[in-house]
Amino acid sequence: MNDTLKIGITCYPSLGGSGVVATELGKLLAEKGHEVHFITHSIPFRLGAFHKNIHYHEVEVSDYYVFRYPPYDLSLASKMAQVVKREKLDILHVHYAVPHAVCAYLAKQMVGEDLKIVTTLHGTDITVLGQDVTLKDLIGLAINRSDAVTAVSADLIRQTREALDITRDIDLTYNFIDKRVYYPREVAGLRGDFAAPDEKILMHISNFRPVKRVPDVIDVFHRVNREMPAKLLLVGEGPDMPKVQSKIRELGLEDKIHFLGKQDEIAQVISLADILLLPSEKESFGLVALEAMACGVPTVGSEAGGIPELVEHGVTGYLAPIGDTEAMARYAAELLRDGSKRARMREACLERAHTKFCDKKITREYEEIYYRVLGRKQPCAIAQG
Repeated sequence: MNDTLKIGITCYPSLGGSGVVATELGKLLAEKGHEVHFITHSIPFRLGAFHKNIHYHEVEVSDYYVFRYPPYDLSLASKMAQVVKREKLDILHVHYAVPHAVCAYLAKQMVGEDLKIVTTLHGTDITVLGQDVTLKDLIGLAINRSDAVTAVSADLIRQTREALDITRDIDLTYNFIDKRVYYPREVAGLRGDFAAPDEKILMHISNFRPVKRVPDVIDVFHRVNREMPAKLLLVGEGPDMPKVQSKIRELGLEDKIHFLGKQDEIAQVISLADILLLPSEKESFGLVALEAMACGVPTVGSEAGGIPELVEHGVTGYLAPIGDTEAMARYAAELLRDGSKRARMREACLERAHTKFCDKKITREYEEIYYRVLGRKQPCAIAQG
């Protein structure tokens, strides 16, 4: 019996932390010898150059004139079934319940019960779509008909059970970072492009949507800037950008804030910062805080969702109630003033990121789930990684 698996992965390929995690997982599985097939509408943006054992299958949607809207879901389900049959896949690992787990369930009806489905819940498929009464039954079906379900935080598991009345087992499988990519970079020379030697650098990275509460970032920075020389770097784009820019002008902070837009070399960018600000209203995990942690940068943020499972208050950062910008600013100023405390937190960040959220550890956890649903014993060599 072949020790390795043939795994299909479907995710949102062009945006969001779920696509990042799914793509990085696929690359790590391929490195371990598994055959990985991405089934998506475009090549995942983190896939990059050629990778051994990785294949890409594009989902093409019919433009038949009777369709008011292109039937992507049906096209995806059909493509999944085609790839499963042709490539003899063992597993479909889908990221997000809607539409991906629903499509996988349809594909399974086409190819037979031997195909196993693993669904990973990332957040808004539960915290937003799961609240929509027109979708709740569909999401519940997708979850209950999956052979295994994972979620990226214990808080998301709790919300899934409450929102959808789900009683089945859900595996807690945290997001992860590849420590070969995320580590403190040497940026001493680059810092001078954004801040004077005596200025601290605060940073926020997001899609600038309302749930990220970016105006709170500006409020926190405004409070900190009144107490010490500082600069704020804003990374990303999104619908709240006009509101953020208006608040910056209102507070007279134009010369204190740099807009960096979307960035690909996130580890390089994060390494510029002394502190990451993450005051989100909803955050099922908070991948950007993990990326910062892996680069030795502590987070000051909110107690939303899964953030407290990631950031240890007083150890790898500080957390305050959602909207309490006064407390966040107080924590940030305290940390920025105390170089020795910042150094201790930096070491704690590195240790926690590279142990609890290590890529090898989480990849093994996913492999254990794959072999479990297939009813096969995990080979020792693969289990050890």
